[in-house]
Amino acid sequence: MELTTIWFLLVAVLFTGYFILEGFDFGVGMLLPVLGRDDRERRVLINTIGPVWDGNEVWLITAGGAMFAAFPEWYATLFSGFYLPLLLILLALIARGVAFEYRHKRAEASWKRRWDQAIFFGSLIPAILWGVAFANILRGVPLDAQHEYVGGLVDLLNPYALLGGLTTLGLFLTHGAVFLALKTTDDIRRRAGTLAVKLGVGTAVVAVAFLSWTLTIRSSAAAVVLAVAAALALLGGLAAAAARREGWAFTGTALAIALAVATLFAALFPNVLPSTLDAAGTLTASNAASTPYTLKIMTWVAVIFTPIVLAYQGWTYWVFRKRIGVRNIPQH
Repeated sequence: MELTTIWFLLVAVLFTGYFILEGFDFGVGMLLPVLGRDDRERRVLINTIGPVWDGNEVWLITAGGAMFAAFPEWYATLFSGFYLPLLLILLALIARGVAFEYRHKRAEASWKRRWDQAIFFGSLIPAILWGVAFANILRGVPLDAQHEYVGGLVDLLNPYALLGGLTTLGLFLTHGAVFLALKTTDDIRRRAGTLAVKLGVGTAVVAVAFLSWTLTIRSSAAAVVLAVAAALALLGGLAAAAARREGWAFTGTALAIALAVATLFAALFPNVLPSTLDAAGTLTASNAASTPYTLKIMTWVAVIFTPIVLAYQGWTYWVFRKRIGVRNIPQH
């Protein structure tokens, strides 16, 4: 297997890990005003992701770094053409991170309400825009022969991309609700499990429509198999959620997200950013890659350090694996 193919797969794995882990973070943030009926319940919801949310974002930083080093042409064209939506994602993530740190600094209800709104919108905006961005990556964008983006914002807001945004929104909401059912106790756990099933039914319809449309735009045998597997994983997760088997439900929604992202990358390969204007402008894994020597050095670095990072993050989740509830939250 060529190093360009290996690094394409590694970038796909990094984004898959990011969407699985940050996906339930976003879901919890968006469900904060829905499942948190008072301040103590909202503190329970925030505390379920408190020890891990910042570590989950490292996957995005690593994915961006891998793109920059392994596929600099892809990185440059993508970040310049998608500048506004990516900037909005960055600002939303900053506001969300600040809100987690500052919400508890003062006791006034108005103070906490403003930061709760920052958490909600800081989760909602990326949940939608990531779907819009990746749908456009697969569909293709206007690139000239020099691989420069020559479109505008309107080109990115096409019906297929907007459906992609609704798909990631629904998947992250469902994933977050299942995560809350897995991590909480008593009434919050019951309400989260019930909401997960309701959200999941609508999400399944939207996701199937999006993946079906995807396969009409670009397809391969692997993409078809992965799309079917993603749909089955989501249905299995919903069945487990309805049966109050939260561990299996979370496994199902996590697999659904992973397989959906894998479907997009499988359908995209060997391209990394197709051009809708001229095939000569299409970026592929070959013409967007760094030199073989750079890829070789990066591969050795990844082989050495990736297991260490994964072991550390796995240990973090193990330490904070127990459920929490209102009784674990002090009155003030």
